[in-house]
Amino acid sequence: MSRYFALVPAAGVGSRFGAALPKQYVQIAGRTVLEHTLRRLLAEPQIVQVAVVLARDDAWFEREVRLPENLAAKLRTLYCGGESRAESVFNGLNSLLKHGVVRPDDKVLVHDAARCCLPAEALRWLLQEAGQHPVGGILALPVADTLKRGNGENHIAETVSRSGLWQAQTPQLFPAALLQQALAAANPAEITDEASAVERLGLQPLLVQGDSRNLKLTWPADERIARLLLQDEAT
Repeated sequence: MSRYFALVPAAGVGSRFGAALPKQYVQIAGRTVLEHTLRRLLAEPQIVQVAVVLARDDAWFEREVRLPENLAAKLRTLYCGGESRAESVFNGLNSLLKHGVVRPDDKVLVHDAARCCLPAEALRWLLQEAGQHPVGGILALPVADTLKRGNGENHIAETVSRSGLWQAQTPQLFPAALLQQALAAANPAEITDEASAVERLGLQPLLVQGDSRNLKLTWPADERIARLLLQDEAT
């Protein structure tokens, strides 16, 4: 029977976020962004183990991330991050498979380190829906806003129909062997999420209804939203 593992690529610097240190180590509500993220995955009993992929010269994790013993026992740190997100995921997955931690038929959930507000119910819904799908699936939200395509000079070229469009989130869940095959065949520079690599194999991952609270910290203003969400949960 296949098991569930989570993999969190956390080797980037998050330059658009504008912080003095990698955004995954920014403090929000008394904990680093990465710690909030890991706690949510580690607390899910269906996930056997969580692996975090760090930069080879990471100088913050051991000092900044503190976890209770019961959660820390499920965490594995991998110092094999690459130049891109796709490389970090590929390196981490290869390490887990090579050392027999993950079997080819196990399911791997890849989650952004900067999505620190993932609701537990959204995570469980993904496990329930995509966990039984042969290709796997992702959390996503139907696009609600009107979309405009620019002409490259800050003018509207056209209005794009939002019919059938979804905004991808994470976690993204796939069989380990399938994800490894997809990433091995892809150009890391062209892969922005794991689903896009799987799609290039001619497969169609499942779209699972996500949650608007599961935002990704990308811009400085996102920190204020995350802070409010985390503080609201604590009250």
